[in-house]
Amino acid sequence: MKNQPIYTSTFSAPSNIALVKYWGKKDKQIPANPSLSFTLKNCKTITTLKVFSKEEKGISFDLLFEGKEKESFRPKIQKYFENIADLCPFIMDYHFEIDTMNTFPHSSGIASSASGMAALSANIIAFEKQLNPSQSEEYFTNKTSELARLGSGSACRSIKGEVVVWGETTSIEKSNDHFGVEFPYTIHETFQNYQDTILLVDKGEKQVSSTVGHNLMYNHPFANERFTQAHNNIAQLKEILQLGDISAFIQLVESEALTLHAMMMTSMPYFILMKPNTLQIIEKIWNYRNKAQVPLCFTLDAGANVHLLYPLSFKKQVQTFIAEELSQHCQNNQYIHDEMGSGVENLQ
Repeated sequence: MKNQPIYTSTFSAPSNIALVKYWGKKDKQIPANPSLSFTLKNCKTITTLKVFSKEEKGISFDLLFEGKEKESFRPKIQKYFENIADLCPFIMDYHFEIDTMNTFPHSSGIASSASGMAALSANIIAFEKQLNPSQSEEYFTNKTSELARLGSGSACRSIKGEVVVWGETTSIEKSNDHFGVEFPYTIHETFQNYQDTILLVDKGEKQVSSTVGHNLMYNHPFANERFTQAHNNIAQLKEILQLGDISAFIQLVESEALTLHAMMMTSMPYFILMKPNTLQIIEKIWNYRNKAQVPLCFTLDAGANVHLLYPLSFKKQVQTFIAEELSQHCQNNQYIHDEMGSGVENLQ
């Protein structure tokens, strides 16, 4: 008979969408350039952590996905525990049972590594607080973000805040390479409650992993120019978000998305992750924006899916456009409506 857990907690953590992209990293998940993201609300991972006493030291865990063992996830979690062992030496003294689920469909084409690692890290640091009750809220946020980064770089941007910056850059106070920081300036009402519909163009496995893609930046002929561009774009976006300049926002965000894919297409080896339907959606977005004068824009992750960003005030109009014009270019006509969120949540 299994022992009773000495500790149990449940946290949810959302995914996020980078507006200024991070592409390229150094040792220990340090970003080669800063990034800025919108935190999402609906696309999230919910993870329950149970902690058990044990006699022998060492990394020890069981992993469940939606209540069933998921062996394919084990290597990533094993690596995560190895990466955080110096920061959290207490993990060697306990056995962990991790039960995780996503609110979005499995294999929907949305990467769950960011939300998954953020939710797991929140549980780990909540348990540390149980061991050390004097832990402050700032400590919890920053260390959770740092742990999440060691599991998946972009996960550090899913902990706290609607807009999060990760990576040291001179234009953002307290920005650093080790954890994400909440955007420390007032966001104009234009960008509050911003909407993001994820158009699921391709739900299959990416042909090139993000880790491989990041590593190809080491000898990339345009890497240094790209890293400089990211710093400049964050400085510009800082002003745009405060002033509510939606035209400048559209131009910068779409340029960033296309730059990310341009870096992939000009690496060696080179690769193209956009699909024909990705391009058809982009063309329709541009045509609709020009004709209807609706301020919507797209961004892309390292894949074929399209994130359609638009103000709350245009929600009904844009979602009609999606249903009537864009859904036909999505795999099985699938898309997910989301919006700005605020980070991890303690559910238990």
